[in-house]
Amino acid sequence: MASNPVQVVEKTAGTKIGWGQRNTVLSFDDDALTVKVPKYQMDEATVVDICEDRQGRLVIGAASGIRYVAQIEIPAAEYEETITGEGDEQTTTRTRKDLDMADVVLVLWGMD
Repeated sequence: MASNPVQVVEKTAGTKIGWGQRNTVLSFDDDALTVKVPKYQMDEATVVDICEDRQGRLVIGAASGIRYVAQIEIPAAEYEETITGEGDEQTTTRTRKDLDMADVVLVLWGMD
């Protein structure tokens, strides 16, 4: 299944980390770190911080990192509601829609 490309924003000047997209997965630094983006989608917009730690390893989250490398801005989940039955017998079913990667923003920070 093909997926739309993410939007890319270069936040600061300098050399950016290498990255790639395979469907809904973003990978960084030749697959040193991969993120299955839909796993991080919540009912509210979410930001996943990709940082570099003191040993130069990529980590998710700013708490263990010493500098930002990238951020993944993921929109809130959307749902489709289906109503079945009639009158007092009505039931509403909410089905989560697939994440459209075109709505995801990848922010790249300069690493120099």
